[in-house]
Amino acid sequence: MTAEPPRWWTIRAAQNLKPATYRCPFCDRFLPALSAHVLVMPEGDARRRRHAHTACAQAERAAGRLPSREEWQRTQPRRPGLLRRLLRI
Repeated sequence: MTAEPPRWWTIRAAQNLKPATYRCPFCDRFLPALSAHVLVMPEGDARRRRHAHTACAQAERAAGRLPSREEWQRTQPRRPGLLRRLLRI
């Protein structure tokens, strides 16, 4: 069973204090231990978070492949206002 693709992403600075090495999901290169980087997390699913180079995540955002929740919400149909729902127009 394949997971649905995420509709939006959360990106935040990583605060890694342990000497661990990660692989960037965008360029497939290693992130040096204790280097500055970001965490990329789809739709708040912490189990699928990934460590990435800041520049790689910025490039993905610029290409439109990592929309934020706010960007995704702007593309969704608006819910009818309270008056319209009450009057069922």
